[in-house]
Amino acid sequence: MFNTLREDIRSVFDRDPAARSTLEVLLCYAGLHAIWDHRVAHWLWTHDLKLPARMLSQWSRFFTGIEIHPGAVIGRRFFIDHGMGVVIGETAEIGDDVTMYHGVTLGGVSTQKGKRHPTIGDGVVIGAGAKILGAIEIGSGSRVGANAVVVDEIPPDSVVVGVPGHPVHKEKTSRLLPDLNHNKLPDLVEDSLEDLLARVEKLESERSKV
Repeated sequence: MFNTLREDIRSVFDRDPAARSTLEVLLCYAGLHAIWDHRVAHWLWTHDLKLPARMLSQWSRFFTGIEIHPGAVIGRRFFIDHGMGVVIGETAEIGDDVTMYHGVTLGGVSTQKGKRHPTIGDGVVIGAGAKILGAIEIGSGSRVGANAVVVDEIPPDSVVVGVPGHPVHKEKTSRLLPDLNHNKLPDLVEDSLEDLLARVEKLESERSKV
C-alpha cells in the first residue's frame, strides 16, 4: 500500500513541473486526493460494502470536483491534472501510467448492465474536455486530443483528434513517459484539403498537356 502511495506522489512530480514539494502535493492536488479516495472506495465496493463505497465517492466528488465510480478499476501511477469535471463510470478500466486532464468523461452509451464504459491502455494521455464513450478500448501509448469525442476502438500508439475522433498513427514512444505535446496534434481537415488541392493541381497539369 505505502509503495502505491509513494508512486502516486512521484507521478505528480514526474508530470507536473508546477509541483514544488511533497507537502504541497499532499495538501493541494485534488487529483491525488480523488485517486486515494477511490482506492479506499474501490476496496469497499469489492468487499460488498456498496453503500459506504458510493457515499465515499460522493464525498470525494464534493471536495475535489472529480467523480469516480467506486466500481471503476484504476491502475498504478494514474495522474489527474487539475481534474475539475472529470467523470469516470462504473465499468471503466484504466491501465498504468495514464494521464488525464480536466473535463474528461469516460462514459457509457447504454442503460444495460455489464461492461459499458471504456478501457484505457497503459501510458495513454487524455486531453482536457475529451469524451470517450462506450465499451471501447483506447490502445496503449495513445494520445487523445483536447475535446475529442471518441466512440470507436483506437489502436495502440495513435493520436486521436476530432468529433468524432479519428486515429492517426504516431511513432511508438515510452509509455512510462507520457506524451504531453498537446500543441502537436494533426489537423485532419487541413490534411484532407491539401490532398484534394494536390489532386486538382495534378488533374489540371495533365489536362494542360492534352
